[in-house]
Amino acid sequence: MDTFSQISDSGQISDSRRYARCIQTSKRVRWDLDEDVIRRRHFDTAQKFLPDGLSLADAFTTLSADEKRFVSQIQGRTYANVFGLVERFITAKILELTRDHCFGDQVALEALVRFSDEELKHQALFRRIDTMLGEVLPAGYRFDIDPDGVAHAVLGRSTWAVLALTLDIELFSQLHYRRSIDPDTDLSELFKDVFLYHWKEESQHAIVDELEWVRHDSGLSAEQRDRGVDDFIELVAAVDCILQLQVKADTGYFAAKCGRAVDAAEAQAIEAAFLRAYRWQYIHSGAQHSHFGKVLARLITKDQGQRIQAALATRQ
Repeated sequence: MDTFSQISDSGQISDSRRYARCIQTSKRVRWDLDEDVIRRRHFDTAQKFLPDGLSLADAFTTLSADEKRFVSQIQGRTYANVFGLVERFITAKILELTRDHCFGDQVALEALVRFSDEELKHQALFRRIDTMLGEVLPAGYRFDIDPDGVAHAVLGRSTWAVLALTLDIELFSQLHYRRSIDPDTDLSELFKDVFLYHWKEESQHAIVDELEWVRHDSGLSAEQRDRGVDDFIELVAAVDCILQLQVKADTGYFAAKCGRAVDAAEAQAIEAAFLRAYRWQYIHSGAQHSHFGKVLARLITKDQGQRIQAALATRQ
């Protein structure tokens, strides 16, 4: 299934039919965590987990090939944990939106209920992956960010901003799989399968995200939308703060477990490379996504777009 083709023909079919297509796809691609994804396999530390296009391995200029592979494994564990983190607030927001359809379009309601069910399954998947990675990687890795705390903070912002961030995440997760993870023949096959099956269900989620964002936007005043833009900018800033915290944790973990001494200057360079990679993964790859830009541009003014671009420019 080509998600971008589905999205591009959105003007030719009704919203109700698009919700119905998402339901059909959900039924067709549904998978089981153990039987389809894990299949009694284990992670192999002789392999990379994240591809160089996401880990930005070339930015880690002081490291050997083996050390860069370790970096890809650290980043892979964080990658899984970040998706588990964001899917906590995505699930809560989608469940909240089901109320808008309870006494209306039951097709849309079913699409959102299926979306929520799949996101709960994805959270379970990423918790399992973190446990499995902990069994093969050196002890000491930390991901201390509280998913419930983050969800409460995010959901305190406007629905417009939360849906903007959600579509951004859903789109870049697909882009990462199709352009970086799937083509890389050197990656762990188990890690690739985790994101293959994740991608299969995220594909229709992006369509529902767009439908709900545009639907919600249509009922807003100009002032409410402007507040939504400000909230979106603040959510991106909050994401960046989370990334900076995890960068410090992951840099410290690498330095402690890489098997050699890392002096202060090299540690600083490694930390900068981690931050560059994480900002690419979770901020810039989504902000530069062509479809996200098209949808956003339809909803906001030129001035609002410039405010968003200026905020992103401070996080290079």
